[in-house]
Amino acid sequence: MKKRAGVQRRGGAEVKKEKIFVCLLCFFLLLVFNLFPVPVLAGEVSQSELDEINNLWRNSAHALADVNCSSCHQNEETKKFVAKPTHESCQSCHEDSVDTFLLGKHGIRILEGLSPLTPAMAHIPMKESAMDKQMNCNTCHNVHSVNTYPAAVDSCLTCHNDTHSLNYQDSKHAQIFADAGSLPRPNEESVTCATCHLPRQKINQTTLVNHNNTYTLLPRDRMVKEVCMHCHSVEYAYNSIFDDELVEANFARPPTLKLETFELVRALEKKRSSKVNK
Repeated sequence: MKKRAGVQRRGGAEVKKEKIFVCLLCFFLLLVFNLFPVPVLAGEVSQSELDEINNLWRNSAHALADVNCSSCHQNEETKKFVAKPTHESCQSCHEDSVDTFLLGKHGIRILEGLSPLTPAMAHIPMKESAMDKQMNCNTCHNVHSVNTYPAAVDSCLTCHNDTHSLNYQDSKHAQIFADAGSLPRPNEESVTCATCHLPRQKINQTTLVNHNNTYTLLPRDRMVKEVCMHCHSVEYAYNSIFDDELVEANFARPPTLKLETFELVRALEKKRSSKVNK
């Protein structure tokens, strides 16, 4: 009887060892196959980087709106950690911005299930240092600081190296923006790259930004209606937008082009008025 009891005790210890071994093996497999997120995060992001991210977030619009780390880095259904959130995380709050982004040249490849656009694919001059950047929300926006001020100009000039873009810095539009100062976000008087290429639309108390970067490019007169006429007369705007040299110079001077259409309209109006006054 004693011998049998001794065997039972040894058997219990062996079972306990087997359970510990299985637990350790499962933990190891989780690490190997990247199924356990916490150690992976610690390996990719240092404590100093985490502190910097936290400081950027503390003063951001996201922090003020109670949008915290888990809002973007945790899957809402599975509750699993998401190391690199995609545009879908942004879309949960910024639906209109993401939907319009996906319709423009910057985002259309993602909408079609292809790899994101890179400057290397562009047909206009781009900066060599930016050729491998993938176009997504985080390319133009620092998602932790949520500061739209750099996104209005600096983000564009990080990639674009064409004459029109480079000449912005010497334009009167740039001077207006500089005079406004480094505000938390560009105000309504500011004229930036985003002002013209990602126009705002105010609906009641909400301001929506059209992130379709190609929407106002063609036809050219769409830019006149959506952007230019907010500040300029229709004639000034049309004479500017159809002057190729002026567009290349990023509107550094008043237009010299005189479209015949406006002369015809004036002549017709003069003729009509003379008949009315008779």
